[in-house]
Amino acid sequence: MPYQSGGGRRNNVQLGVGQSIWAGTPPPAIPERVLDGIPGCATYLALLLSIALAVAFPRVLLWIAVGFALYSAYRFLMAGVANVIGLRKIKQWQKIDWCEMYQKHAPPDALKWDDVKYIVIIPNYKEPLHVLRDTLDSLAAQYEAGKRMIICMAMEAAEAGCAEKAEQLQLEYAHKFHGFYATIHPRGLPNELQSKSANQAWAGRWIKRRLIDELGYNIDHLIVVTMDADTMWHPRHFYALTYLFAINPDRYLSFWQSPIRYHGNIWEINPLLRTVNAYATALELAYLAHPWWIPMPMSSYALSLRLLDSSGYWDADVIADEWHMFIKAYFARNGEVKLVRVFLPFLAQATGGDTLLDAIKNRYLQTLRHAWGSKEVGFMVAKMLEHPEMDMRPTIRLLFRIAHDILLAGAGWVIITVGAQLPLLLNPGLLTEIAAEGFRNPLFALLQVGFILVSVLGVVFWYQDVIVRPPRPANCPQTIQERILTLLSFPLLPILTLIFVAIPTIQAQTRLLIGMPLQFRVTKKI
Repeated sequence: MPYQSGGGRRNNVQLGVGQSIWAGTPPPAIPERVLDGIPGCATYLALLLSIALAVAFPRVLLWIAVGFALYSAYRFLMAGVANVIGLRKIKQWQKIDWCEMYQKHAPPDALKWDDVKYIVIIPNYKEPLHVLRDTLDSLAAQYEAGKRMIICMAMEAAEAGCAEKAEQLQLEYAHKFHGFYATIHPRGLPNELQSKSANQAWAGRWIKRRLIDELGYNIDHLIVVTMDADTMWHPRHFYALTYLFAINPDRYLSFWQSPIRYHGNIWEINPLLRTVNAYATALELAYLAHPWWIPMPMSSYALSLRLLDSSGYWDADVIADEWHMFIKAYFARNGEVKLVRVFLPFLAQATGGDTLLDAIKNRYLQTLRHAWGSKEVGFMVAKMLEHPEMDMRPTIRLLFRIAHDILLAGAGWVIITVGAQLPLLLNPGLLTEIAAEGFRNPLFALLQVGFILVSVLGVVFWYQDVIVRPPRPANCPQTIQERILTLLSFPLLPILTLIFVAIPTIQAQTRLLIGMPLQFRVTKKI
């Protein structure tokens, strides 16, 4: 997830995003432009097929649309089950004494408990000082921060006064941590975007030279945590991470990911958007908790410095840095890289705005930026072509995981909406027949079952989100307008999903298909 803001900046524009050469890697056997166009091609192929089938075989198209709708309903049902499992795991993990667990269950090859140290990289750009102070205060309260935690404030040279800001924070906080450094990522380097990924790459290489090459730290004892500037980790996150890193025999082949809760500013955003964020929170937890789904890193995560270094760090010309880094590490280590689930949620801030229109615009732009991760389908295919020697079965599973949501939000949405409506618009007799038969018609019955199931699960996701939200501040009482908007958010959810998921995804995929660069706008948080 690209830059997260605490609200002090808006609509910073970066041009040229999408004109990637994957940080100088050898060109793939298939041109990158072709690979980038895979999701968009699938979307427009689905549209053309839907139009053709609506004219020639309307019933066939309706059955295909029903199949996709039922699959989406099944996906929501499984997410609901996985979300319940995840919530139970969170309750269990919050009660664990991790040091005691280490003493009882540490294997012979475990690292010593006191050897584990964390490098926390905080990429930031024009973040207000109060946001960075809140973040550092939260980190200073983590487990043995003064003994184990090394802070790296990853500043951007494009921000005027960034060096002075870093120096001020160093004066205020250096004594609270084991180490405190600041890096300044130069602007205008060849083959780079001014992006979180490029900033992380610069900071990661700098901190490795400083700690390993100059100060003699043991690279095998260091775990890198990269986070958004407004991430608030669970109070026991680093305590658990110490145990998970020390006892894991595959610690140098692992990523660690916690579930996201978009609750950092939950009481400040518009009630219409709270329901959208409740869905996002539920699905992120479901992805981690589902035992058969391949989880992927998202927003803020951890990996060993050894894995980061051996994989070549982050690429400096991508937006979806989390997935891209995971794919890169996966192929660099011959498909042995896995993601370890950490059931201690962290708080992130949701997009907002001064008005409802601003909030809608900012949320749309954020999804558009995230949808640029559709490029990772092509990157995954390119890496598969580069490594034919690797076992294809797990690699294809990973490709399916990466492509699944991207294609479902684009081509899948086209089939469900166009496929369910166009045949009826072009064939009024078919519409009359289905309406007359009602639930006796299997097409009508199955569509209604899918719609009802998704609607019920939407309410369930909202309730699950409500019960874990932080307490409402005393200065933010609930109003009648807020209650009305909350109630309206449920029937409006299909429209909100259209605005905040389908349309920006198709726009990003269309830009990739025609080779049109995306303008990168940082979205505002309240």
